[in-house]
Amino acid sequence: MATLIPSRTDPAAWVEAAAASRGDRPFLLTSSGRRLSYLDLERESRRYAATLAALGVGVGDRVAIQVDKSVEALVLYVACLRLGAVLLPLNTAYTPRELEYFLTDARPLLAVVRPADQAALAPLARAAGCRHVESLGTAGDGSLLARNAAAAGAGAEFGLPTGLPAETLAALLYTSGTTGRSKGAMLTRGNLASNAAALVDCWAFTERDVLLHALPLFHVHGLFISMNTVLASGASALLLERFDTAEVLARLPSVSVLMGVPTFYTRLLAEPGLSRETTGAVRLFVSGSAPLLAETQREFAARTGHTILERYGMTETLVNASNPYVGLRLPGSVGPALAGTEIRVTGAGSGESATAAVGMLEVRGPNVCSGYWNDPIKTAEAFTADRFFITGDLGRIDADGYVHIVGRAKDLVISGGYNVYPKEVEAELDALPGVVESAVIGLPHPDLGEGVTAVVVRAAGATLTEADAVAALQACLARYKVPRRVLFVAELPRNSMGKVQKALLRQTHAALYAPR
Repeated sequence: MATLIPSRTDPAAWVEAAAASRGDRPFLLTSSGRRLSYLDLERESRRYAATLAALGVGVGDRVAIQVDKSVEALVLYVACLRLGAVLLPLNTAYTPRELEYFLTDARPLLAVVRPADQAALAPLARAAGCRHVESLGTAGDGSLLARNAAAAGAGAEFGLPTGLPAETLAALLYTSGTTGRSKGAMLTRGNLASNAAALVDCWAFTERDVLLHALPLFHVHGLFISMNTVLASGASALLLERFDTAEVLARLPSVSVLMGVPTFYTRLLAEPGLSRETTGAVRLFVSGSAPLLAETQREFAARTGHTILERYGMTETLVNASNPYVGLRLPGSVGPALAGTEIRVTGAGSGESATAAVGMLEVRGPNVCSGYWNDPIKTAEAFTADRFFITGDLGRIDADGYVHIVGRAKDLVISGGYNVYPKEVEAELDALPGVVESAVIGLPHPDLGEGVTAVVVRAAGATLTEADAVAALQACLARYKVPRRVLFVAELPRNSMGKVQKALLRQTHAALYAPR
């Protein structure tokens, strides 16, 4: 069987190519025994595309989805790719208050939500400008599937658009800075296709691979990096609803690749059953979305004989760098730049290469987003004059071209692979009765990488407790953003300019989550 050559410009071509050359091979498998072949995917995604088109969705229209992980959710994603619609995946933990902003800003024509949420979210979505609100469940339920069934015959004859340019918008993913509102990174068809093709080459993916997929689908890692690599190579994916340590361990003998966040690996290391025998069928373990501790990598290698491959990516750029499949995987490094991607280190505002020293990491290549949705000012700020994207990460590049990330210029906290932006949490804390001010930081956490931590100054006589603050935040923020601890202090440390010294707070409380 000839090797499938992934398109570097058109992700829709992956589906047609795989269906034509290996239609009977599985695209998706589930833990319950469900199987969807590539021919099934071609037919089902065409039917979904016809249903979306009947609702008025066309090239460039946004489709917002806040649904649970399922085979149907992935087919919907592929349908959007083939139709030329713009996917807006939304974290299932977002509260209605958070959703309102994303929907109002992106103005999707269609919102797809969980069946249990449809009645509550439909008025909010329509007020934000959504023309249609449909539902999609995990048990073959939802109004979108009902529409599919009603139009079953039309799908086979539906004519999909062809020849869409690489610069056509394919996805809109919201990310935040340390100040201001969330901004939508615009990822094009060319961004998705070129990055997946580069990863197929870098990680030696073939149609014989089976990826164990335990990541969420609303995240770049789980949807684009993982599933696009599978699609582009004609491989298969075994879908797990979520990461469950015991189930992952039991499934490892039947898969060849696991992609995860560092938390996956720390939890696997806590299992007595992790061994060379249980991991013997796996050829590749990949880690991303947060820094992997060198200690975790060394312990994993000692227990299993496998060296975890760490890579470096972000919402705006997908994957920028990766340790090699064949060659040295250097602990503490994210490896060289991917083929076709340039990474440089610059001094603050200098624009001059400074690869021997620590500085700002900047990236240029076909993987880099086209900018931020409806925000020309932030777009201009994010790029240099020669179109390098300013990552906000500090790092260095060694003599062998390996990138080492040493810190973040922004105060971003990465907890369990999810980005948490302190300003958003601080705004909610500062609005609580009895709070004078707050500072949110990330502290080393043995399981999550970083634990979201709030340091709060109470007003005189205030009776606010840690439990009170956590309960209040749980009502308005996604669970992963809620601080694991709330510490009360008399005052926050400041420098001579009045700026809160978060570095000092991190130093002072560094051992908060250390095992005792």
